Amino acid sequence: MRLHRAAFLILALPVAGGLLAQSPRQLTDEDYARAERYLAPNANPLLIGSAGRPTWLADGRFYYRSTTASGSAFYLVNPARKTREPAFDHARLAAALTPVAGSTIDGNRLPFQGFDLSADGKAVTVSLQGKQFECEVPGYACTAAGQMPTPPRNASVSPDGKTAVFIRAFNLWSRDLATGAETQLTTDGVKDFGYATNNAGWVHNDNPVITWSPDSKAVATFQHDGRGVRDMHLVATNVGTPRIETWKYPMPGDSLIFTVQRVIINLVPGKPRVVRLQMPADPHRSTVSDHISCDGGTICDVQWYPDGSHLAFISSSRDHKTATFRIANATTGAVRTVFEEKSQTQVGDASLTENLWRVLPTTNELIWWSQRDNWVNLYLVDLTSGAVKHRITSGDGNVSDVVRVDEKTRTIWFTGNGKEAGRDPYYQHFYKVGFDGKGQTLLTPEDANHVVTLSPDGKFFMDALSTPTTPPVAILRDGAGKLVQSLEQADISRLVATGWKPPTPVRMKARDGTTDIYGLMFTPSNLDSTKKYPIIDYIYPGPQSGSVGPRMFAPSRGDHQALAELGFVVVAIDGMGTPGRSKAFHDAYYGRMGDNTIPDQVAGIRELAQRYRFIDGEKVGIWGHSGGGFATAAAMFRHPDFFDVGIAESGNHDNRNYEDDWGERYQGLLTRNGNTDNYAAEANQTYAKDLKGKLLLAHGGMDDNVPPYNTTLVVDALIKAGKDFDLLMLPNARHGYGSDSNYMMRRRWDYFVTNLMGATPPKEYVIGRPRVVP
Repeated sequence: MRLHRAAFLILALPVAGGLLAQSPRQLTDEDYARAERYLAPNANPLLIGSAGRPTWLADGRFYYRSTTASGSAFYLVNPARKTREPAFDHARLAAALTPVAGSTIDGNRLPFQGFDLSADGKAVTVSLQGKQFECEVPGYACTAAGQMPTPPRNASVSPDGKTAVFIRAFNLWSRDLATGAETQLTTDGVKDFGYATNNAGWVHNDNPVITWSPDSKAVATFQHDGRGVRDMHLVATNVGTPRIETWKYPMPGDSLIFTVQRVIINLVPGKPRVVRLQMPADPHRSTVSDHISCDGGTICDVQWYPDGSHLAFISSSRDHKTATFRIANATTGAVRTVFEEKSQTQVGDASLTENLWRVLPTTNELIWWSQRDNWVNLYLVDLTSGAVKHRITSGDGNVSDVVRVDEKTRTIWFTGNGKEAGRDPYYQHFYKVGFDGKGQTLLTPEDANHVVTLSPDGKFFMDALSTPTTPPVAILRDGAGKLVQSLEQADISRLVATGWKPPTPVRMKARDGTTDIYGLMFTPSNLDSTKKYPIIDYIYPGPQSGSVGPRMFAPSRGDHQALAELGFVVVAIDGMGTPGRSKAFHDAYYGRMGDNTIPDQVAGIRELAQRYRFIDGEKVGIWGHSGGGFATAAAMFRHPDFFDVGIAESGNHDNRNYEDDWGERYQGLLTRNGNTDNYAAEANQTYAKDLKGKLLLAHGGMDDNVPPYNTTLVVDALIKAGKDFDLLMLPNARHGYGSDSNYMMRRRWDYFVTNLMGATPPKEYVIGRPRVVP
C-alpha cells in the first residue's frame, strides 16, 4: 500500500504541486469550542438520572445520589416495601443549613457526599468544613453538633473511629481522637528505615501504610528499608538557586531495592507492643500492584483473622514469579508458610483487585485464586496443608472480584468477565456459586456491563447496567437476581441535543489473524461518509490496563470525541498484552515490553480502514501518555512507514530508567550480557535513528513518577541521529501535568491538525476559558 502511494505521488507531482500551493484549511476558535463541549466538564453534567453507589443502612434501607437537570438529589429506598422517595426536602435542608454553616447552600448542589440518618428517621447529620450539623426532619431546624474529631494530617483512623495512627520522625504514633492524647508506638525508626513508609519510588508521600485489625486494637505494618537504595533527583524551575527534590528510587537490576520487615503493633493503652514477624524481610512487592499500598493506604495482600489472633498475607518474590501464602501469630510473631503459587511469567497483576481471596479460620479453609488454567478461577484450599480441595469456579472467563462470602450457607458472590459466550468479554457480570463449585448462577442476565453493590446481608443489590453506547439504568434486585424495582433510567436528551453521539464498538483481529481484539471508534458528529478522515490511535499498552477503559457508559472519554470533532477518526484498541482476557493473552509480550501491542494496533487500523471507507489509512496518527508515551515513540520508530504523526507524553522510554517493580514484573529481572542487557532492545532510544514522521515529545520537568530523563534519553538519541522532532517540556509539572494539562491538550490538537490534517489551527486557543459556544 505504501509503495503504491509513493508511485502515485511521483506520477502526480505537477498536480500535487498545484494543490500544495493552495492555502491550507484554517480551523477557527469556533471549531475548537465545538470540540471542547465534548470534554468531561461540559458533557458530564448533561447526563440526568445517573445513580451513584448506594449507602446501606443498618435497617436494610439504602440511599444513593443521582444527577438531576439542576444538579443532584439523594433518594432513600426501602427494598422491603419497594419504595423510593427523596431522602429529605433538599431546598428546606439547604435553607436550614445556610445560617448555621455560615455560607449559602444550594439544595440542588448539597456540599456533602453522604449523611447519617437517625434510627427513627427524624434527623440527619451532615459534615461541612470539618463541622457536624444535626438537622431535624421534617421540621428542618439545624444545630451545630460539634467539631468533628480532627486526626493529624496524613493519618489512618481506626475502624471504630476512636484512634488515629500517623508517622512522626520515621516512627509511628497514635492519637486518641476524643482526648487528643498521643502515644509513641515505635522508637527505632530512622531515616530510610522508618515505619509504614509510603514510598515505591514512583509514588511517595507521608501517608502511613497500615491495616487495622477488625477490633481496632492492633495494626499490621512494616519497617521500610531503603538504606543504600539509589537516590532520584529532580530540579525545579524557579528564580534563584534551583530547588532540588531527592528521594529513594530503585531501578531494575539494582543490587539494593526496598524491602519490608513486617510487624504487628498492639495498641495496648499505655504499653504498646511491637511484634516483629519471625521471617526474613520481603521484597517491596505485591500481587496486585507495583506498590504495597492498596486502597485507603492499607497493605496489599493482607487479611486479619476476624478475632485479630492471626494475620494472613502473601509474600511476593522480587521477580513476581512466586507468591508465598503465610499466616502469622499476632501475639508471638511466629510465621507459618502454607503454600506457594508459581508462574513462568508473573503471579498476579496490577490489574487485579486484592479481594480475590478469603481466609476462613472457622472451617480451616482458604478461598484462593489462581491463573493456573489460563483464567482467574477460585479454588478451595486446606488452610493447614495448603492442598487444593477442589476448584470452585471453572471455564473460560475471569473472576474479577469476590464481593461476599457466606460461610454458613457456603456461598460466594463474585463479579466476572468473559464468561458469557457471544458478549463483549470485558463486560462485568454478577454471579453466585457454592463452595463446592455447584450452582453457579448468573444474577445479571442483561447483555451489558454491570456495576453491583450488594447489601451487607446479601438479600438485595443495586445493579447499574450500561454499555458504551447505551445510558445507565439502575435497578434493585434480590439475592437471586430477580428484579425488585427500577430506580433510575438515565436521560441523555440534553447530551444528544449538543450533537453528541456515542462511540462505535469495534471488533478486529489481532496480529495473529485469529484472536479477537476490541476497541471503541469515535467519529465527527457531522461525519460525511463520502469523505476521508485521518485516523488517530490513542494507546495505553498496559500491561496493567488498556486503552479503552471500563465498558460502561460515559458521556466523555478523555478528549477522544473532542479530537474527532476537529475532523479525525479516533480509535482506542485493547491489543494483546493488556488485561481482562486470558493469561496467555495478557502475557503476549512478557519480556518484550517494546512490543507495546503495536502490531495489534497496526492490524486493527488496517482492518478498520478496509471496513469503513471514510477512514484514510494513509494518514495515521498515534498518541499516549506514560506507558502510552512509551508506546507512541516505539510505534514511530519501529513502524515508521505506517505511523505518520505521534505525540509521546511522559513516556517511560527506557525501563532501566523507571522504578524497579514495573520492569522486573513485566520484563523480568535485568540480566547483563557483556556491554548490554535484556532491557536494551526494548528501549526507545535504540531505534530513534529510524524516525521518519513528525514526533512531538512532551514531559513534566518535575515528574516524580516517570522521571523526565526518560524523554531526554530519546532526545539525545534523536539529536545524535540528526533527526528533526519537536519537544515540549512543562517545567514544574508532575506526571499528570496538573494546571498545564489543558495547555498540553490544546497543543496536542494543534499538532495533529497541523501535521496529520494539513490544516492551520486557531492561534493560542485556551481550553477551559468561559465562552459562548454556538
